[in-house]
Amino acid sequence: MANSNKKSLQVKTGDRVMVIAGKDKGKSGNVKKTVPSKSQVFVEGLNMVTHAQKANPMANIQGGLVKMEAALDSSNVMIVCPACEKVTKVKHEVQDGKKVRVCKKCGEKLDV
Repeated sequence: MANSNKKSLQVKTGDRVMVIAGKDKGKSGNVKKTVPSKSQVFVEGLNMVTHAQKANPMANIQGGLVKMEAALDSSNVMIVCPACEKVTKVKHEVQDGKKVRVCKKCGEKLDV
């Protein structure tokens, strides 16, 4: 029970994903950052929110409204296979003694 808080994500940083639920449904982009403890991902250019930035003259930061990416739940995205260009589920296989992620539709490796 030592690793009870550790969660596993099907997506990794750099994967191309498509959003399957929410306001950006149908759009795709690359995963910028993952937060496995909260099961969240940040996708480039998607789920944009406006954040009010307070000016700080000491740090030379200008105030105003800043657009930034917000986190998406990892269950709301699916991986786009680089080989067949289709949205797919992930299958895990052992190849050459290493555990790799494989596309369920075409069988190509997702790990480059």
